[in-house]
Amino acid sequence: MDAIQTVVIGAGVVGLAVARRLALDGQEVLLLESADAFGTGTSSRNSEVIHAGIYYPAGSLKAQLCVQGRQQLYAYCQERSVAHKQCGKLIVATSSDQVAQLSAIQAKAALNGLTGADALCLLTQAEAKALEPALQCDAALWSPSTGIVDSHALMLSYLGDFENAGGLLALNACFESAQVVPGEDKGTTRFVVRTRDGTELLAQRVVNAAGLTAPNVAQKFTGMKTNGLPKAYYAKGNYFSLSGKSPFSHLIYPVPEAAGLGVHLTLDMAGQAKFGPDVEWVDSPDQLLVDPRRGDAFYAEVRKYWPGLKDGALLASYAGIRPKINAPSEAAADFCIMGPQAHGVKGLVHLLGIESPGLTSSMAIADRVWALLQHV
Repeated sequence: MDAIQTVVIGAGVVGLAVARRLALDGQEVLLLESADAFGTGTSSRNSEVIHAGIYYPAGSLKAQLCVQGRQQLYAYCQERSVAHKQCGKLIVATSSDQVAQLSAIQAKAALNGLTGADALCLLTQAEAKALEPALQCDAALWSPSTGIVDSHALMLSYLGDFENAGGLLALNACFESAQVVPGEDKGTTRFVVRTRDGTELLAQRVVNAAGLTAPNVAQKFTGMKTNGLPKAYYAKGNYFSLSGKSPFSHLIYPVPEAAGLGVHLTLDMAGQAKFGPDVEWVDSPDQLLVDPRRGDAFYAEVRKYWPGLKDGALLASYAGIRPKINAPSEAAADFCIMGPQAHGVKGLVHLLGIESPGLTSSMAIADRVWALLQHV
């Protein structure tokens, strides 16, 4: 049986960030990825937004790690010349009822540490239209620290750091099961990790960063309690792209809705506009086809803040799946980072429900995992 210090399961943006952090610490790290390339799941099917940390409950992991991770991510992208842009965004109220919600969002953002240059600014209708003449709203919040990033370039940079530090990425290496076994020293544990092709690895540490399948992966660890693990749910987000040039230079978000942030307008690094994601609860993470008929609802939602959207201008583009750990009827769950204190097994961390703002938080999540694995 091959022995290795650390196994990380899942080479999405979070798995890559974690593997990079541990390899830079001098650990011998093997990164297992079931697909034939890194970052092909949720990491490549999102809005590529660098979130400011606005909406999350104060004190939550999402709030803490988003704000910390955003600062780290901007600094990293600047240092490594990863394509990104701090373009800012407008959160728009399209009715008088929503205007009051803007103040509540502004207050929540301040509690999360968005102060000074990062603070949200309340704009009148005229001020918002001065920024974006095509916009229709009653009022808006300006978020100066929101941005966009080339997610593939970011993951490629993480991978380069990881491999330069001696890490190894194994593709087409599908996790099958793991067993917790006693270590050589009293009070220590080791893990026998098995992949679908029959390979067995003896590891001192394991990090489950399998994204959509992370709750299922966690259930396959024998020798640890699994009754406290959350169940996986899948909230599909459909995207439609805009044919033609975008009239907007900033991101445009409506007031948040249940399970998501509404049908918002984001931009890629080339300035191309896309709309989405919506929220469609599905039974499987493989349900990725976009039904063009959902575009009918997109037109209605987008025209609330952009009445100039023309018929036929939206094209079905792509879909991603949010790795939820709450049912459709439940409130949105926080990130679930289960370390030894949660499940009692030294050297094991499960990353569960790492949906948005997971990309923004990736470096901060990696730091949290590193801290949980100390003294193993």
